[in-house]
Order: sequence, then structure tokens, then C-alpha cells
Amino acid sequence: MKKLLLLIVLVAIAGLVVWKLFSGKEAKSIEEPKDQPLALSSKSSAFDISLSKLLADYYGVRDALVDWDSAKADISAKALGVKADSLSFKGLKGDSAIILTAENLASSLSNEIKGFLGENSLEQKRRSFNMMTEYLYNLVRTVQYGGSIVYHFKCPMAFNDTEEAYWLSNDNKIVNPYLGTKHPKYKNKMLDCGSVVDSLYFEKK
Repeated sequence: MKKLLLLIVLVAIAGLVVWKLFSGKEAKSIEEPKDQPLALSSKSSAFDISLSKLLADYYGVRDALVDWDSAKADISAKALGVKADSLSFKGLKGDSAIILTAENLASSLSNEIKGFLGENSLEQKRRSFNMMTEYLYNLVRTVQYGGSIVYHFKCPMAFNDTEEAYWLSNDNKIVNPYLGTKHPKYKNKMLDCGSVVDSLYFEKK
């Protein structure tokens, strides 16, 4: 009988110890959440300013494509390439993973701009512009840019009337750079073709 009581007491003590251990860990996890590897602790105005200038040149490329102006598109693309190569990443403070991701996206954007400048036809430039948009959209999301709102648009018939493509804008008005004002088939009748699929704006903390 004594052995049975002793066994019960020991089991009860063990259960109490286990309960305290697990409850302590739970409380600690609430007080100290796990680090988010892609969360910036802060963003300097220097970086936001450099990204704002880059976006302005991107919008210049977009507007030139709306007008079917290859020469003007190249001028804006050259300026965009300079901005992409000189982004102030030193102004970013946070997990090293996000800074590395941002640097890789900017590098991919820079390489795609070179490809854009090497294309001769406007259709190929537009295809390259779609890739540029993808890199820039992800860069804006990665660094949580808070300089201004950025709208993400989709054109469902950018190429061959069946292939979709995307572009960014600082305005929610649809002005389609893939169909533009001088389309051989639609002229300017499809200028407002498209839809907003996302809008990005991250307030500074």
C-alpha cells in the first residue's frame, strides 16, 4: 500500500514538473515571438528617395511605351538602369536576408534593362518591360517602400491578344503600355484595358 501511495505521489510530482516546464515555454514564446527574417526594422529616407527616383524613370519607360515611342523609352530605360545600379542599400537596416534579396532583385532589374535596350522591336521591349515590372514589383514589396502608393496592373491581352502582362503605376487610372495609343489593330481604343490586381503602400514605423 505504501509503495502504491509513493508511486502516486511520484507521478503527481512528475506531472507538476512537466506542466511547469511546458507552461513556462509557452509564456516565453508569447513574450518573445520568433524573428521574421524578411522584416525590416527601419528604412532610411535616403533609400526611399533613391527608390522614388528609380520609380519615376520606370514610369517614364511606361509612358513612352503607351505612346509607342521607342527612342523615348530607351532614354528613360538608360536613366532607370543608372538608378538601379546606385540604390542606397546602405540605408536599409534589418535582417541581412531582406537586404540580400533586395540587392538581387535590383541586380536582376539592371540586367533586364540592358536586355530592354538591346531589343529592336517594340513588342520585344514590351516583353522585357513585363520582366522589369516583375522585378520592381517584388523589390517594392521586399523593402516595404513607403514613399508613395504603387498600383500593380494586369493586361489580359498584352501579346497576341491572349498573353497577359503587368505594369506599375503611381495612379489608379488604367493607361495600358502594352496596347497603347497606336496599336495596329485597336488604335487607342484599348488604352483603358486592364485591371488593378494589387496596391502597395507601407507606412514607415
